[in-house]
Amino acid sequence: MLDIKLLREEPEKVKQGIASKGADPKLVDEFLRLDEIWRKLTAELENLRHEQKELSTERDIDAAKAVKEKIKEKEKELGGIEAERRNAWLLLPNIPFEDVPAGKSEEDNRVLREVGEKPKFNFVPKDHAELGKSLDIIDFESGSKVAGSGFYFLKNEGVLLELALVRYALDFLAENGFDLWLTPDLARDTFYLGTGYQPRGPEAQTYTIEGSDLGLIATAEVTLAGIHSDEILEESALPKLYAGYSHCFRQEGGAYGKYSKGLYRVHQFTKVEMFVYCKAEDSPELHQKLLEFEEKLWQGLGIAYRIVEMCAGDLGAQAARKFDLEAWMPGRDDWGEVTSVSNTTDYQARRLGIRFRGKDGKVEFAHTLNGTAIATSRAIVAILENYQTKDGKVRIPKALQNYVGKEIIE
Repeated sequence: MLDIKLLREEPEKVKQGIASKGADPKLVDEFLRLDEIWRKLTAELENLRHEQKELSTERDIDAAKAVKEKIKEKEKELGGIEAERRNAWLLLPNIPFEDVPAGKSEEDNRVLREVGEKPKFNFVPKDHAELGKSLDIIDFESGSKVAGSGFYFLKNEGVLLELALVRYALDFLAENGFDLWLTPDLARDTFYLGTGYQPRGPEAQTYTIEGSDLGLIATAEVTLAGIHSDEILEESALPKLYAGYSHCFRQEGGAYGKYSKGLYRVHQFTKVEMFVYCKAEDSPELHQKLLEFEEKLWQGLGIAYRIVEMCAGDLGAQAARKFDLEAWMPGRDDWGEVTSVSNTTDYQARRLGIRFRGKDGKVEFAHTLNGTAIATSRAIVAILENYQTKDGKVRIPKALQNYVGKEIIE
């Protein structure tokens, strides 16, 4: 949710910002129209309440009753406008930072750097789906039979590899000051909306629970953001660094490209998510810190990657700036996104009522940031394809060997 002062005082700046994300600038005009009506009705209601108070003091009972009826009508009118105004407010995406690259889609994203060496094979490398089947560690057929297309079973060392990745990420984050959370896999609609996602409707990707306001989470960002909703934190407690372990569920509707097969785009996976509550002045530095943590995790796995900054049109509703980490995937002979990290400024905090009290006693909205530490499904894709051997085996990255209990999958 955008700052109301910014909307009222600098509407053209907001229009330019949301237009860069592909949103209609007329959304700002519609909000301001409703806001003006809301302000007018609010003032009228306050005047009526003041009038009622004076009449009560004068003991003019009949006149006071008449004003009381007017107040009821005005409250009903205001309630309707208030709902319309809030809905219009929620439709406005966050504004990108001024130095975010311009562009409309992923083709306009900016590659910042490449790190590590791509493996050189003296054989034709297999993709992870073929390796997973031949090594008997991934079963797509049974997953499809039991739950439908886009689901899978992990078996044997596949199970150990997933658990190893989770423990690897959690141990790393704990060492770097994060509190560890195992979050619910369900959340109420209000927390989807609060974090900027649409839980229901034609564009939603959420699995919802019929007869309730619950949905299966697509990321622990939703549940971690909800922990301190409608709370006032103390400045001395900031920043709060949280690492959330959860399953993630996504309908992933729409057409899939040739690179979406296997584990790359699935309906359920496990993820360790980083989430930060902080002061406004600290969020840019912490954004870079989260990106640094992501890079260290992938450097520890020994897999080549590149860092890409998202252009304005590819940011999504919540983020003011976002970086993706794309790992090298030999099975596709290309890069594939494995993590992302976003600065959502005070956009989510305003929607969820997350504030903090400064040392001077002043209460302000917090800033929130989120980033993927490890999404196990895509990490497994990268490991299998980068660490495969000529005889069809897969070496386990050194950082994971103690967790898995072996050095090679055969």
